[in-house]
Amino acid sequence: MTTPALRGLRLTKGHGTENDFLLLTDPDGALVLDAADVAGLCDRRAGIGADGLIRAVRSRALAEGVDVLAEDPTAEWFMDYRNADGSVAEMCGNGIRVFVAYLEREGLVEPGAAVAVGTRSGVRRVWRTGEEYTVDMGPWRMPGGAAAIDQGYDVAVVVAGLAGARAGLRVDVPNPHTVVALPDVAELDAADLGPAVVVEPVPPAGTNVELVVPLGEEVLDGEAVGTVRMRVQERGVGETRSCGTGTCAAALAVRAWAGRGAPDAWRVLVPGGEVRVRVVDGDRVELTGPAVLVADVSLR
Repeated sequence: MTTPALRGLRLTKGHGTENDFLLLTDPDGALVLDAADVAGLCDRRAGIGADGLIRAVRSRALAEGVDVLAEDPTAEWFMDYRNADGSVAEMCGNGIRVFVAYLEREGLVEPGAAVAVGTRSGVRRVWRTGEEYTVDMGPWRMPGGAAAIDQGYDVAVVVAGLAGARAGLRVDVPNPHTVVALPDVAELDAADLGPAVVVEPVPPAGTNVELVVPLGEEVLDGEAVGTVRMRVQERGVGETRSCGTGTCAAALAVRAWAGRGAPDAWRVLVPGGEVRVRVVDGDRVELTGPAVLVADVSLR
């Protein structure tokens, strides 16, 4: 149900590889959005429906944004991202592309220019690549360290529809992820990501879980490129059609499992389409994919 404070609010619906979002502009941070408001708007039956909500706020209007401006004074706009259940998230790789497309459409940034965006994980730079957008996702890490990379896992994962516990590798991009390799697409299709996935030890901040099937490598334009098929269960949301930080985590995990000489460039195939992931200088990752603005709505 729409609360009186939200009536008349203008929102835009957008998606990146069918990972969908509601976007709104609140330049001075005047709008109070509690978890129930966000969950109601994102509800697919009683609300508009989305995997998350993104509020465009000037960085100077938020405490987190002040920290961002100290890092990069050009990061005028802050991406205040909430999961579908109303919980706050560090950032979103698909969402930030849609966010910049929205800022361009609203005339808040110069179309086609590289944009510094404030997030709860620091400043992220986004630029247009043809009809798509590329995000410098920043540094990534594997919390289990060298030991986890050497043995290929650091947690046990139980997924409905799959027999037994599976080995999972944790990857932070910077959102927490747990990646599980499956032997074939038949198992990937058999997995039921409706019920909560069990991860042991339990991650302190929760985790997204990616199920992946490596599909090998090929040479494209003179460069080795790996391909991965993926499904994802996002914390605070459930199964989604795509997850930007999750596709990065999937590529990084498969690259680690492949060992020395593995490609830096990856195609990640998700139910909602395809994105491209590139490891840069070994410790950073870039994500490229589409951003689509679907409709504008006003709350009654």
